[in-house]
Amino acid sequence: MESERSPARPVGRGAKVRAAVHAAALAELVDKGYAALTVEAVAQRAGVHKTTVYRRWGDRDALIGDALAGHMALDIPSPDTGAVETDLRALARALVKSLTSPTGQAILAAMSTGAARLPELAAARHHVFQDRFARAAPVITRAVERGELPVGTDPVALLQTLAAPVYLRLLLTGDPVDEATADQAARVALAAALAGAFVPVLEEEGSGGRR
Repeated sequence: MESERSPARPVGRGAKVRAAVHAAALAELVDKGYAALTVEAVAQRAGVHKTTVYRRWGDRDALIGDALAGHMALDIPSPDTGAVETDLRALARALVKSLTSPTGQAILAAMSTGAARLPELAAARHHVFQDRFARAAPVITRAVERGELPVGTDPVALLQTLAAPVYLRLLLTGDPVDEATADQAARVALAAALAGAFVPVLEEEGSGGRR
C-alpha cells in the first residue's frame, strides 16, 4: 500500500497553520458536509500533516468547533454610521449576507442538525453567539449615549430581536432571505427599542415589600 505523502508545501507554524487549517475545514464543510468531513482531507487541503491537526485540536469535532467559532466571530462587522437606524440595518444585512453564503449555509447545517448536540459544536455555537453579541453591543451603547434609544436598553435583547426573523426564515419556514428581510428586521427591532421593550422592568418596592 502506498505510504501517506507528506504535504509538498508546508504552511509554517503557529497562526499560519491555524488559519490554513480553519480555511480548509470550512472548505471541506461546504464541499462535503459535516458527516463526510475528515481530518485527513482537511490536512491535505491545508498543506499540513494530519498529525499536526490531531496534535493541536485532538479530534475532528474539536477542529470543526474551533473553525466555526473563529469564522463566525469575524464575519459580522460592527458598524458605526452615526445613527442607530443605519447601524441596525447594516448589522442585519451583514448577517443575511453571511448566513446565505455557501459557507454560512454549511455552518448553519452543522450547527442545527444532530451534530450540534456534540459538546464541541454546542460550545462553539454558544461562543459564536456570545461573541457576536459582545462585538455588536457597542452599536447599541453608542445609540443610548446619543439619546437615540432609551436609557437602560439591553443590547443583547435588542440584537436577539434583530437576528430572530433571519434565523426563523432560514431554519424553520424556508421563506426567502434577502436585504428586504434584513431591513424589515431592523425596522421591527428599532421600533421595539424606541417603545422601551428592551429596558428591564424593575420591581417596585411597596410598603409591604416588593410587589
